[in-house]
Amino acid sequence: MDTFFLGIAVTLCLMMLLALYRAISGPTALDRIMGVNVIGTKTTILLVVIGTLYHRVDMFIDIALAYALLNFIVTIGASRYFQHHKNLKPGGYGFRHKAEEDK
Repeated sequence: MDTFFLGIAVTLCLMMLLALYRAISGPTALDRIMGVNVIGTKTTILLVVIGTLYHRVDMFIDIALAYALLNFIVTIGASRYFQHHKNLKPGGYGFRHKAEEDK
C-alpha cells in the first residue's frame, strides 16, 4: 500500500512541475497566480499523502489545513492587488480604457 501512495506522491510532483511552467511563463499575471495556486493546492494534497506514508495523518492534516488557508489568503490578496494596481492584459502596462481616451 505504501508503494501506491508513493506513486501518487511522485505523480503529484510531476503535475506540480507542469503548474510551475505555467507560473513562470504565463503570459498574464492571472496565469501566474493560478499556476502558483495550483501548486499550493497540490502541496496540500501531498502533505496528506506524506502523512499517510508516515502513519501520522493527524499531524499532517493540521499542517495541510494551515497551508491551504495560507494559500487561499495569498491568492486572494495577490488577485486583488493585480486587479486594482496593475494591468492584467498581456499587452503590458499603460493600457488605457476607451472612456479615458475620449477625454
